[in-house]
Amino acid sequence: MSSEQTPRMPPLILASTSRYRAELLARLGLPFSTAAPDIDEAALPGESARDLVTRLSLAKAQAVADRLSRAALVIGSDQVAVIDTDILGKPGTEAKARAQLTRLSGREVCFLTGLCLLNTATGAHQERVVETPVRFRVLSETAIADYVHREQPLDCAGAFRSEGLGIALFEGIGGFDPNALIGLPLIELCSLLADQGVAVLG
Repeated sequence: MSSEQTPRMPPLILASTSRYRAELLARLGLPFSTAAPDIDEAALPGESARDLVTRLSLAKAQAVADRLSRAALVIGSDQVAVIDTDILGKPGTEAKARAQLTRLSGREVCFLTGLCLLNTATGAHQERVVETPVRFRVLSETAIADYVHREQPLDCAGAFRSEGLGIALFEGIGGFDPNALIGLPLIELCSLLADQGVAVLG
């Protein structure tokens, strides 16, 4: 990446193949690599959204850590949308994406983004969950179909990409870290890295 790795800094690994998360992490200017966690992301019976993203963030980081033969800092993250206590994950198909957006039309939705930083040298891990409320515009069937066709947000919780054309779907975004909505809470991550002795600046 854009910065040279210092001898004191352990390798940084993003437990994700998401290009969106990789692009976000690259903003910090730290060297890192990516690895696929390859885990089952299904919710457990009765599991809350907060518990789900917390569990999966750790599980992703742990799955990658278990394959390593050297000390490293592993980042895991997961995100879901919540509406009427129901959890919305990645739609996977255009039909499901249109159905999700139809349900979100004119509503406020809470996106929960889990974050885990695992130190394989010590086994210690730190976890955070960042909430981002989003107010959707009232969306016509035509607008929804046009958006899904043009942006193909099939791998995004809630069926949209706020960093792209998806911003046109919103009336407003709350929360304290806009990066969390894209998939990786950089403000919290900087704090977790600092706790592990990794300074993004200086």
